[in-house]
Amino acid sequence: MTRLDGVVDLDVSGATISRHLYGHFAEHLGRCIYEGFWVGEDSDIQNTSGVRDDVVQALKDISIPNLRWPGGCFADEYHWMNGVGPREERPSMVNTHWGDVVEDNSFGTHEFMRLCELLGADPYVSGNVGSGTVAEMSDWIEYLTRSGDAPMSRLRREHGRSDPWTVPFWGIGNENWGCGGNMTAEQYTQLAAQFATYCRNHDGNELYRIAAGPSKDDYHWTETLMKSISSLGGPVTARKHNGWQALSFHYYTHASDDWQHKGSATEFTAAEYHETMVRAWRIDEIVRGHVRVMDAYDPEAAVGLVCDEWGTWWDVEPGTNPGFLFQQNTLRDALVAGLHFDVFHENARRLVMANIAQTVNVLQAMVLTDGARMVLTPTYHVFAMNAGHQDATSHAVQVTSADAAYEGEQGSYRTLTTTVSSKDGSALVSLTNLDVEGPATVRLDLRGRNWEISRARVLAGATVQAHNTVDAPDAVAPASFDGARRDGDTLVVDLPPHSFATVELTLS
Repeated sequence: MTRLDGVVDLDVSGATISRHLYGHFAEHLGRCIYEGFWVGEDSDIQNTSGVRDDVVQALKDISIPNLRWPGGCFADEYHWMNGVGPREERPSMVNTHWGDVVEDNSFGTHEFMRLCELLGADPYVSGNVGSGTVAEMSDWIEYLTRSGDAPMSRLRREHGRSDPWTVPFWGIGNENWGCGGNMTAEQYTQLAAQFATYCRNHDGNELYRIAAGPSKDDYHWTETLMKSISSLGGPVTARKHNGWQALSFHYYTHASDDWQHKGSATEFTAAEYHETMVRAWRIDEIVRGHVRVMDAYDPEAAVGLVCDEWGTWWDVEPGTNPGFLFQQNTLRDALVAGLHFDVFHENARRLVMANIAQTVNVLQAMVLTDGARMVLTPTYHVFAMNAGHQDATSHAVQVTSADAAYEGEQGSYRTLTTTVSSKDGSALVSLTNLDVEGPATVRLDLRGRNWEISRARVLAGATVQAHNTVDAPDAVAPASFDGARRDGDTLVVDLPPHSFATVELTLS
């Protein structure tokens, strides 16, 4: 049995864990939009304005804070004017990135904004830099957010929407080092400044502009962007306020360097599990690397860091379209999510948003649909159990002793992670035991506030390969947990192997 001992001062506040770290991503890819979110008003599946009700309710239940759309790689070949107006008159296009299928543009701007309204989520729109123009992006923002008699405001009213929407988040392109144009960091930085200049604030709608940052650990890309708005030691110049307010990066977890054979989502060995966790832990190194670069140019953390694509990426399920990226979701995926959230929480001073890829039917999804049926994945349950961390105050866990580590041919990694946060008179302790075989004990000396255990839950399974299907939807589901107890001022949690748990506390 492994063990971690630590001290937590509940009266000492750390950074606020933004709810937007629990953001989501929906691309025109496979069955994410069509069949996932969108079924159309005439569908036999219960829907509101064409959006399926069961998926909306499931996401509302985990307090979805934002939704990124329309991509992804799709964003930099998407021309928004093709997705407004009467659906029967919208021109089609070829989705060259994902399956080479014809996109009929029946789900466009109005449908997306209606989806966000139903979800109660903030829209995060990714604009087209790769194949679009500055004027096209500027017009889209005017169409969405401006009232009065402006040209795009009139066009929006002609299409049935009188009042403008609120759009807080705007992406200036996507993966412009790759599918978004194969640019260098220097090329993109110039374009980002140009495009951002014309991403106007209209009628009190304040855009939070997010520059498309690097893949993984390309710190040169991050530094190039930061150099354009600051010098070493900062502060960020006034240009920042007329340009972009954050930069993004992407990181995916898999079990192989062979991009064509990333491994099965459900049939994997213990060695592949360990390889997955070694690679999942790289998110810690990569976030901290980008933070160090940004701190050198912006010590006050005026510029935010966004991880707007993250998650596991496996081979598609046998018999499915390889361009649709449909994969199952096991307890292994849930544990990867638990690990990522602890890293995100630790870096909440700089990291302001994260978006898992993707919400429905694609990659590490929350929800899988099969016609009218729907199943919640193990990853969904991690989001649900962790919802109390959203907009909560973090409290540092000072580790006093720990022997929780794996060492093997695949590398080494810590097998226990935890987060403690508080808000509104309660605290949430989340814990992840990555040890595939052994139980673990966590002992936290909780100081500075009186506390009592109010509820404990655990997410576990017979194996790390366990997963949910429409015929067995609760194979991996949260259960009441009797492994948490109080010993004096110490919270003691006995975790089963390969498990995720949360303990809720009442504070006084």
